[in-house]
Amino acid sequence: MSWSGGKDSALALQEVIRGQKYRVKALLTTVTEEYDRISMHGVRRSLLSAQASSLGLPLEEVWIPKKASNEIYEDRMRRVLTKHKDRGVEQVVFGDLFLQDIRSYREDRLARIGMRGIFPLWGRDTAKLAREFIGTGFRAVVCCVDPRKLPGEFCGKEYDAAFLESIPGSVDPCGENGEFHTFVHAGPIFSNELPITKGEVVLRDGFYFVDLVPRG
Repeated sequence: MSWSGGKDSALALQEVIRGQKYRVKALLTTVTEEYDRISMHGVRRSLLSAQASSLGLPLEEVWIPKKASNEIYEDRMRRVLTKHKDRGVEQVVFGDLFLQDIRSYREDRLARIGMRGIFPLWGRDTAKLAREFIGTGFRAVVCCVDPRKLPGEFCGKEYDAAFLESIPGSVDPCGENGEFHTFVHAGPIFSNELPITKGEVVLRDGFYFVDLVPRG
């Protein structure tokens, strides 16, 4: 399971669990070496580990340097995926919604090592999907915002009905165009809620990030 720690990953995992067709062997997450945080989302690795523990799934971290080239990213990802393929894993689940170029890229890279992608949320209406996420009891925080697409003050807000009502119409409700990213800290597939405190909001590498701190 390609796992970012965000809402789309959580919904995709829930769909796979419901379908009972596949058995998830591990959560696969890219972590930035210099920051010790989830790449792009900026969430502490301790919270990533807490998610995996609450989900009852092993965590497979792919370490990359900040500003890693595509060649470095692909090499390190290929090594990890090949290791799992050798253990009998044949597919990788993704939470992608509608960006065909991203899906095609993933499918091409997987095909090179004899694996296939699964996209359980593909083509779903993102407004309905966002409401479903909230309505089924998931809870998430907006952990990263691209200020070129969404004002920075949205960083650190709860991903809830009020958030959906307040974002500009040009912003996808699920942030599929990279407008924002989320961190899920509770929901029906988790065995327990992850207690967090919202810390400082910083502007780094052109994005706003909120420092989510484990509580207790």
